[in-house]
Amino acid sequence: MTRFDSWRGRLSPRLWTLIFVLAAFALGLLLRGGGERPATGGDGHGHEQSATAEVWTCSMHPQIRQPGPGQCPLCGMDLIPVTSEGDDAELGERALKLSPRAEKLAAIRTLPVERRYVAAELRMVGRVDYDETRVKRIAAWVPGRLDRLFVDYTGTRVAKGDHLVHLYSPELISAQEELIQALRAEAVLARGANGSSRTSASETVDAAREKLALLGLSDEQIRELEERGEPSDHITIHAPVGGIVIHKNAVEGNYVSTGTPIYTIADLSRVWVKLDAYESDLPWLRYGQTVEFEAEAYPGETFTGQITFIDPMLDEKTRTVKVRVNVENEDGRLKPGMFLRAVLAARLAADGRVYDEGLAGKWISPMHPEVVKDGPGSCDVCGMPLVPAESLGYVSGEPGASEPPLVVPASAPLITGKRAVVYVADPVRAGVYEGREVVLGPRAGDFYMVSEGLVEGELVVVQGNFKIDSALQILARPSMMNPGGGGPAPGHDLGGHGEVARAARAGAPAEREAAEPVATPARFREQLGGVYDAYFAVHEALSHDSNADAQRAAERFAGALDGVDMSLLDHEAHLAWMPLLGELRETSAALAAAGDIAAARAAFEGLSAAVTHTARVFGKGGTKPLLVYHCPMAFGNKGADWLQREKGTANPYFGSTMFKCGSVTAELPADPMAAAEMEERDE
Repeated sequence: MTRFDSWRGRLSPRLWTLIFVLAAFALGLLLRGGGERPATGGDGHGHEQSATAEVWTCSMHPQIRQPGPGQCPLCGMDLIPVTSEGDDAELGERALKLSPRAEKLAAIRTLPVERRYVAAELRMVGRVDYDETRVKRIAAWVPGRLDRLFVDYTGTRVAKGDHLVHLYSPELISAQEELIQALRAEAVLARGANGSSRTSASETVDAAREKLALLGLSDEQIRELEERGEPSDHITIHAPVGGIVIHKNAVEGNYVSTGTPIYTIADLSRVWVKLDAYESDLPWLRYGQTVEFEAEAYPGETFTGQITFIDPMLDEKTRTVKVRVNVENEDGRLKPGMFLRAVLAARLAADGRVYDEGLAGKWISPMHPEVVKDGPGSCDVCGMPLVPAESLGYVSGEPGASEPPLVVPASAPLITGKRAVVYVADPVRAGVYEGREVVLGPRAGDFYMVSEGLVEGELVVVQGNFKIDSALQILARPSMMNPGGGGPAPGHDLGGHGEVARAARAGAPAEREAAEPVATPARFREQLGGVYDAYFAVHEALSHDSNADAQRAAERFAGALDGVDMSLLDHEAHLAWMPLLGELRETSAALAAAGDIAAARAAFEGLSAAVTHTARVFGKGGTKPLLVYHCPMAFGNKGADWLQREKGTANPYFGSTMFKCGSVTAELPADPMAAAEMEERDE
């Protein structure tokens, strides 16, 4: 018999029953979190304390579930309460109810949906070019020999009527002789011939004059020939227009035939500015709009012009459309080939037409949109009939002809792929937010136009929507990333290896690793370069056990991220960028606010996952490949990844403890577009 059996034998059955009841009661209290919290007095928070949720989670890592408040073990952020299933029994599957305390912790902020005209600021780049309508080619009108070129180099400015070429032409000598002989015959017949003979002689003279005019002689030169009475063996060709000689196609002594080009002259008193506009910008572009631009040669000075042509064809490689702007250049300061940066401010009405007070109810020349009149008429330049501005896509000048569009702040919709989700506050039930899929129109600055899904006056969440979405993911309900809902909510288990586990810890779906790269302009990739530099500074600090340096680098990361101009992206790239932007901001903020190096390293894992995906989709901003390293021992043998530019393990999760723990598992190849641009700059 053991000592326990002996001790048990001395207890009565009644005492055993009492011990069992007490143990069951204690276990029940433990499972309920210690029972109801006592009400506090005088501070007005007693009700909130008693209504707090029994499950707390992290808005960045929804797989974290704890029975009480605290900090996330991965990123150090404050946990937020999750409403229990029982509380949500009467809510829709896309709705979530938050207590007042939970709303404060999640920093929920709402703004109304409204109708208003919002301006989209389109930024474009381009170059100055010749006005094709003011380019003239000087060609030989008769065959002959170029005995002298008065303008003997390109770039020379000439005025209309200036002499250009001294040409010897046997054919021209014969034509002059014909006119002289016709004049002599006319003089003889005038003294005694009948009327028909005199008329015939006069017609012959006129024909000879016309022939010389067609061969390039001016009226003054023909008059001089008639006064001189003998042909000249040379003819001087004069400039038909003023401008700059941009091409010299011949040299002295050349023999030319009829039509051989000798010079090309461009009148630069007006030039064309050819801009590149993304296809996503096309809804905002119309003929006649005023564009402002700056030239590198004149910093701080603004030039203006009007859109006169929008190319009907899209460049498939750059996904841009050429937009032509006419600009007056009387002083000749704008020179062909100059690089320009342009800005266009446009406003759309609800029906998609451009709202421009200056063109409402006006009449415009379709060939020369700079010609605008108050009523119908003809173009002062080409004589074509003017057309109403409405026919070119502008709002009518009649009152009530068009209403402002329905808009929401740009931070309201959560965009992934082709879907956009907005969380709307219930107007009756406080703390209830419903997810709603909407159809977005074009973006205008800090606003999105809404085509379907919302009505004016509804309150949409503009801050804290990511946290609401994370809470719905925990409850296995439809959300931005999981539109169908379903599946169990993740529990405490953070184990597992490979891409699925790492993507789950980063707060993003594992399948995003297979996302296709998107085309981005060079300027956007250059701005991303500063983000990558800050990331590698964080990595270096953590690998050398410096939490302070890592936090400072994380702050630089956030600053570099704010400097990335997302307006440079087209629609497809923008949709891919927005979810990543939120994740990059949240993970870098968590790292910057980490209380110790352990929390910083936990946040760095999520940051590395987001940066890696950014590099896969948007490029690496450099000509060297990036190396993906993996440490299988990080976070209790769960493993974690990070990026390096150079070979040689520098472990950010263990630092000096296991500096060399890790190996290369993947290589992100060099960005071919960045390499091509680097070669072009070198040339």
